[in-house]
This record gives sequence, structure tokens and C-alpha cells, in this order.
Amino acid sequence: MSQYYQQIWAQIAAIPAGRVTSYGRIAERAGLPRRARLVAQALRNAPPEMQLPWFRVLRADGSIAPASTHAGHDEQIARLTAEGVLVKNARVDLERFGWSLSLDELLWSPEH
Repeated sequence: MSQYYQQIWAQIAAIPAGRVTSYGRIAERAGLPRRARLVAQALRNAPPEMQLPWFRVLRADGSIAPASTHAGHDEQIARLTAEGVLVKNARVDLERFGWSLSLDELLWSPEH
């Protein structure tokens, strides 16, 4: 399991400021397609000293993952807003703010 976590954490750490992605996309980029729940588990188990940008990871529809009653909900919105990401009704427009593969990744990545 640790190897999978390492792959997931590396992808989350690579999300640039002002961009977001989904749990499923992180799983795909880590070579673990259809393992979105594993991404959530890896985030929960990440050592705090890693300081992963957990707030840049959203549900597949662009919505904030923690329930509105959870403290992380408001914190996630505040952190995204501070980076210039527009959050409306607890949702982010993935077309506008989504993290896409670079041209190099598209051309040279083994899975593409």
C-alpha cells in the first residue's frame, strides 16, 4: 500500500497553485485508474509534514469533498479562493481551473 500512497502523494504534490483536479484524475496520473477512493485514503494517511495541497483535490464534478458541516469544507474554499480559484456554490469549474496534462506529458508519457 505504501508504494501506491507514494505514487498518489507525488501527483498531489505536483498540482500547481491555482489549479484543481479530481480524486479520479490523481488516481489515473498515479497509474491507478478507477482508484479514487484510494486517493482519498492516501490523503487521510499522509504525514502532516508533507504539507500536500489536499485542498486542490475535488470530486469528479468539481465539488468540495468535505460536507459543509465539516471544518475542512470552509478551509478548502478559503485556500482555493486565496489562490484565485473561483468557488461558487461549493463547486469549481474544472474546465476553467482544472489541471491538465502538459504537452510534454501528452507526447512522451508512456500511458498516452
